[in-house]
Amino acid sequence: MDDTQLLRYSRQILLPQVGMEGQESLLNAKVLIIGMGGLGSPAAMYLAAAGVGHLWLCDFDKVDLSNLQRQIIHNTNDIDKPKVESARETLLGLNPLIEVTPLYEQLDDDALTEQVAKVDVVLDCSDNLPTRFAINQACVNTHTPLVSGAAIRMEGQISVFRGYSPCYRCLYPSDDALVETCTQTGILAPLVGIIGSLQALEAMKIIMDVGEILTGEVLLIDALNMEFNRIKLVKNKTCPVCASSEKT
Repeated sequence: MDDTQLLRYSRQILLPQVGMEGQESLLNAKVLIIGMGGLGSPAAMYLAAAGVGHLWLCDFDKVDLSNLQRQIIHNTNDIDKPKVESARETLLGLNPLIEVTPLYEQLDDDALTEQVAKVDVVLDCSDNLPTRFAINQACVNTHTPLVSGAAIRMEGQISVFRGYSPCYRCLYPSDDALVETCTQTGILAPLVGIIGSLQALEAMKIIMDVGEILTGEVLLIDALNMEFNRIKLVKNKTCPVCASSEKT
Protein backbone atom coordinates (compact mmCIF):
# COMPACT_ATOMS: atom_id res chain seq x y z
CA MET A 1 0.00 0.00 0.00
CA ASP A 2 1.18 3.51 -0.76
CA ASP A 3 0.82 6.55 1.51
CA THR A 4 -2.53 7.55 -0.03
CA GLN A 5 -4.02 4.13 0.66
CA LEU A 6 -2.59 4.03 4.17
CA LEU A 7 -4.23 7.35 4.96
CA ARG A 8 -7.54 6.53 3.25
CA TYR A 9 -7.96 3.25 5.11
CA SER A 10 -6.18 4.25 8.32
CA ARG A 11 -9.23 4.03 10.60
CA GLN A 12 -9.80 0.42 9.54
CA ILE A 13 -6.14 -0.51 9.72
CA LEU A 14 -6.06 0.69 13.34
CA LEU A 15 -8.47 -2.11 14.27
CA PRO A 16 -6.54 -5.14 15.54
CA GLN A 17 -9.03 -7.41 13.75
CA VAL A 18 -8.13 -5.73 10.44
CA GLY A 19 -4.59 -4.36 10.47
CA MET A 20 -2.40 -4.34 7.38
CA GLU A 21 -3.14 -7.97 6.58
CA GLY A 22 -6.89 -7.49 6.63
CA GLN A 23 -6.70 -4.37 4.50
CA GLU A 24 -4.54 -6.16 1.96
CA SER A 25 -7.16 -8.91 1.83
CA LEU A 26 -9.83 -6.31 1.06
CA LEU A 27 -7.68 -4.66 -1.62
CA ASN A 28 -7.21 -8.02 -3.32
CA ALA A 29 -10.85 -9.10 -3.01
CA LYS A 30 -13.41 -9.53 -5.79
CA VAL A 31 -17.11 -9.12 -4.99
CA LEU A 32 -20.20 -9.50 -7.16
CA ILE A 33 -23.26 -7.46 -6.18
CA ILE A 34 -26.49 -8.48 -7.90
CA GLY A 35 -29.10 -5.75 -7.75
CA MET A 36 -28.24 -2.06 -7.51
CA GLY A 37 -31.39 -0.98 -5.69
CA GLY A 38 -32.14 -0.31 -2.05
CA LEU A 39 -29.87 -3.06 -0.72
CA GLY A 40 -27.14 -2.93 -3.33
CA SER A 41 -26.73 0.84 -2.99
CA PRO A 42 -25.40 0.99 0.60
CA ALA A 43 -23.66 -2.37 0.29
CA ALA A 44 -21.66 -1.23 -2.75
CA MET A 45 -20.85 2.16 -1.25
CA TYR A 46 -19.46 0.71 1.96
CA LEU A 47 -17.45 -1.97 0.15
CA ALA A 48 -16.02 0.66 -2.18
CA ALA A 49 -15.19 3.00 0.67
CA ALA A 50 -13.55 0.14 2.57
CA GLY A 51 -11.23 -0.56 -0.36
CA VAL A 52 -12.55 -3.82 -1.80
CA GLY A 53 -10.40 -4.04 -4.89
CA HIS A 54 -12.84 -5.08 -7.61
CA LEU A 55 -16.62 -4.79 -7.57
CA TRP A 56 -18.83 -6.29 -10.26
CA LEU A 57 -22.29 -4.67 -10.38
CA CYS A 58 -25.09 -6.60 -12.05
CA ASP A 59 -28.50 -5.06 -12.85
CA PHE A 60 -30.52 -4.71 -16.06
CA ASP A 61 -32.80 -1.90 -14.82
CA LYS A 62 -32.68 1.87 -15.23
CA VAL A 63 -33.02 4.53 -12.55
CA ASP A 64 -36.61 5.61 -11.95
CA LEU A 65 -37.89 8.56 -9.91
CA SER A 66 -39.55 6.18 -7.42
CA ASN A 67 -36.15 4.58 -6.71
CA LEU A 68 -34.61 7.70 -5.24
CA GLN A 69 -36.46 7.44 -1.92
CA ARG A 70 -34.15 4.61 -0.88
CA GLN A 71 -31.57 3.83 -3.59
CA ILE A 72 -28.99 6.30 -2.35
CA ILE A 73 -26.27 5.46 -4.87
CA HIS A 74 -28.32 7.23 -7.57
CA ASN A 75 -29.47 10.85 -7.81
CA THR A 76 -32.06 12.84 -9.73
CA ASN A 77 -29.73 13.45 -12.68
CA ASP A 78 -29.38 9.67 -13.11
CA ILE A 79 -33.06 9.06 -13.99
CA ASP A 80 -33.32 6.83 -17.10
CA LYS A 81 -29.63 5.90 -16.83
CA PRO A 82 -28.70 2.20 -16.34
CA LYS A 83 -28.35 1.62 -12.61
CA VAL A 84 -24.98 -0.06 -13.01
CA GLU A 85 -23.57 2.97 -14.84
CA SER A 86 -24.98 5.41 -12.30
CA ALA A 87 -23.62 3.27 -9.47
CA ARG A 88 -20.19 2.98 -11.08
CA GLU A 89 -19.90 6.77 -11.33
CA THR A 90 -20.84 7.19 -7.68
CA LEU A 91 -18.44 4.49 -6.47
CA LEU A 92 -15.46 5.77 -8.43
CA GLY A 93 -16.22 9.27 -7.18
CA LEU A 94 -16.13 7.86 -3.66
CA ASN A 95 -12.99 5.79 -4.20
CA PRO A 96 -11.10 6.06 -7.50
CA LEU A 97 -8.52 3.52 -6.30
CA ILE A 98 -10.81 0.52 -6.87
CA GLU A 99 -12.03 -1.20 -10.03
CA VAL A 100 -15.77 -1.30 -10.83
CA THR A 101 -17.20 -3.40 -13.66
CA PRO A 102 -20.84 -2.81 -14.64
CA LEU A 103 -22.89 -5.73 -15.99
CA TYR A 104 -25.97 -4.23 -17.64
CA GLU A 105 -27.66 -7.55 -18.30
CA GLN A 106 -29.66 -10.37 -16.82
CA LEU A 107 -27.22 -13.24 -16.58
CA ASP A 108 -28.52 -16.66 -17.61
CA ASP A 109 -27.58 -19.76 -15.63
CA ASP A 110 -24.28 -20.46 -17.40
CA ALA A 111 -23.18 -16.82 -17.50
CA LEU A 112 -24.17 -16.37 -13.86
CA THR A 113 -22.18 -19.41 -12.75
CA GLU A 114 -19.19 -18.23 -14.78
CA GLN A 115 -19.33 -14.78 -13.18
CA VAL A 116 -19.83 -16.12 -9.65
CA ALA A 117 -16.78 -18.36 -10.08
CA LYS A 118 -14.62 -15.25 -10.65
CA VAL A 119 -15.29 -13.66 -7.26
CA ASP A 120 -14.65 -14.28 -3.57
CA VAL A 121 -18.11 -13.31 -2.29
CA VAL A 122 -21.55 -12.72 -3.82
CA LEU A 123 -24.11 -10.29 -2.42
CA ASP A 124 -27.71 -11.08 -3.36
CA CYS A 125 -29.44 -7.70 -3.35
CA SER A 126 -32.13 -8.76 -5.83
CA ASP A 127 -35.88 -8.44 -5.36
CA ASN A 128 -37.44 -11.63 -6.74
CA LEU A 129 -37.43 -15.31 -5.89
CA PRO A 130 -36.37 -16.78 -9.27
CA THR A 131 -33.26 -14.61 -9.28
CA ARG A 132 -32.48 -15.55 -5.69
CA PHE A 133 -32.83 -19.24 -6.51
CA ALA A 134 -30.53 -18.88 -9.52
CA ILE A 135 -27.89 -17.01 -7.49
CA ASN A 136 -28.05 -19.64 -4.77
CA GLN A 137 -27.61 -22.45 -7.30
CA ALA A 138 -24.58 -20.75 -8.84
CA CYS A 139 -22.99 -20.17 -5.43
CA VAL A 140 -23.54 -23.78 -4.38
CA ASN A 141 -22.10 -25.02 -7.69
CA THR A 142 -18.96 -22.90 -7.30
CA HIS A 143 -18.67 -23.07 -3.49
CA THR A 144 -18.77 -19.26 -3.34
CA PRO A 145 -19.98 -17.57 -0.12
CA LEU A 146 -23.36 -15.88 -0.53
CA VAL A 147 -24.60 -12.97 1.59
CA SER A 148 -28.34 -12.68 1.10
CA GLY A 149 -30.45 -9.72 2.16
CA ALA A 150 -34.13 -8.86 1.86
CA ALA A 151 -36.45 -6.15 3.13
CA ILE A 152 -40.13 -5.27 2.81
CA ARG A 153 -42.39 -2.80 4.61
CA MET A 154 -40.61 -2.41 7.99
CA GLU A 155 -39.08 -5.89 8.19
CA GLY A 156 -35.81 -7.27 6.90
CA GLN A 157 -33.48 -10.22 7.07
CA ILE A 158 -29.91 -11.18 6.27
CA SER A 159 -28.25 -14.60 6.01
CA VAL A 160 -24.92 -16.04 4.94
CA PHE A 161 -24.74 -19.31 3.00
CA ARG A 162 -21.52 -21.26 2.46
CA GLY A 163 -20.64 -24.70 1.17
CA TYR A 164 -21.06 -26.55 4.46
CA SER A 165 -24.17 -24.66 5.60
CA PRO A 166 -27.84 -24.81 4.66
CA CYS A 167 -28.41 -22.98 1.39
CA TYR A 168 -31.05 -20.40 0.44
CA ARG A 169 -33.22 -23.17 -1.01
CA CYS A 170 -33.27 -24.84 2.42
CA LEU A 171 -34.85 -21.63 3.72
CA TYR A 172 -37.39 -21.43 0.89
CA PRO A 173 -37.91 -25.00 -0.42
CA SER A 174 -40.96 -24.21 -2.54
CA ASP A 175 -41.03 -22.50 -5.93
CA ASP A 176 -44.46 -21.20 -4.96
CA ALA A 177 -43.32 -19.24 -1.91
CA LEU A 178 -45.06 -15.88 -1.81
CA VAL A 179 -42.53 -13.06 -1.97
CA GLU A 180 -43.98 -9.56 -1.96
CA THR A 181 -42.18 -6.59 -3.48
CA CYS A 182 -41.86 -3.02 -2.28
CA THR A 183 -43.77 -1.95 -5.40
CA GLN A 184 -46.78 -3.76 -3.99
CA THR A 185 -46.45 -3.10 -0.26
CA GLY A 186 -43.96 -0.28 0.26
CA ILE A 187 -40.66 -0.02 2.11
CA LEU A 188 -39.20 2.27 4.78
CA ALA A 189 -36.01 3.71 3.30
CA PRO A 190 -33.53 3.40 6.22
CA LEU A 191 -34.36 -0.29 6.62
CA VAL A 192 -32.73 -1.23 3.32
CA GLY A 193 -29.78 0.90 4.39
CA ILE A 194 -29.44 -1.21 7.53
CA ILE A 195 -29.69 -4.53 5.69
CA GLY A 196 -27.37 -3.46 2.87
CA SER A 197 -24.80 -2.18 5.36
CA LEU A 198 -24.93 -5.48 7.22
CA GLN A 199 -24.40 -7.33 3.94
CA ALA A 200 -21.27 -5.28 3.33
CA LEU A 201 -20.11 -5.96 6.89
CA GLU A 202 -20.57 -9.73 6.58
CA ALA A 203 -18.80 -9.73 3.21
CA MET A 204 -15.82 -7.90 4.69
CA LYS A 205 -15.65 -10.32 7.61
CA ILE A 206 -15.68 -13.25 5.19
CA ILE A 207 -12.90 -11.70 3.10
CA MET A 208 -10.75 -10.95 6.16
CA ASP A 209 -11.75 -14.18 7.96
CA VAL A 210 -12.61 -12.42 11.20
CA GLY A 211 -15.44 -12.49 13.72
CA GLU A 212 -18.62 -14.51 13.97
CA ILE A 213 -20.43 -14.72 10.65
CA LEU A 214 -24.14 -15.37 10.09
CA THR A 215 -23.45 -18.70 8.39
CA GLY A 216 -26.50 -20.94 8.62
CA GLU A 217 -28.46 -18.31 10.52
CA VAL A 218 -31.05 -15.67 9.70
CA LEU A 219 -30.97 -12.30 11.41
CA LEU A 220 -34.51 -10.89 11.45
CA ILE A 221 -35.08 -7.17 11.92
CA ASP A 222 -38.38 -5.60 12.97
CA ALA A 223 -37.65 -1.92 12.35
CA LEU A 224 -40.99 -0.70 13.68
CA ASN A 225 -40.32 -2.13 17.14
CA MET A 226 -36.51 -2.16 16.78
CA GLU A 227 -36.24 -5.86 17.52
CA PHE A 228 -33.46 -8.12 16.26
CA ASN A 229 -33.74 -11.91 16.39
CA ARG A 230 -31.45 -14.70 15.17
CA ILE A 231 -32.72 -18.11 14.16
CA LYS A 232 -30.66 -21.13 13.15
CA LEU A 233 -31.32 -22.89 9.87
CA VAL A 234 -31.32 -26.64 9.49
CA LYS A 235 -29.88 -28.18 6.34
CA ASN A 236 -32.62 -29.87 4.33
CA LYS A 237 -31.45 -33.43 3.70
CA THR A 238 -33.59 -33.58 0.56
CA CYS A 239 -32.73 -30.10 -0.72
CA PRO A 240 -32.57 -30.25 -4.55
CA VAL A 241 -29.65 -27.80 -4.54
CA CYS A 242 -27.26 -28.51 -1.68
CA ALA A 243 -28.13 -31.98 -0.35
CA SER A 244 -25.69 -33.72 -2.68
CA SER A 245 -23.06 -30.98 -2.81
CA GLU A 246 -19.60 -31.69 -1.47
CA LYS A 247 -18.65 -30.09 1.83
CA THR A 248 -15.93 -27.50 1.77
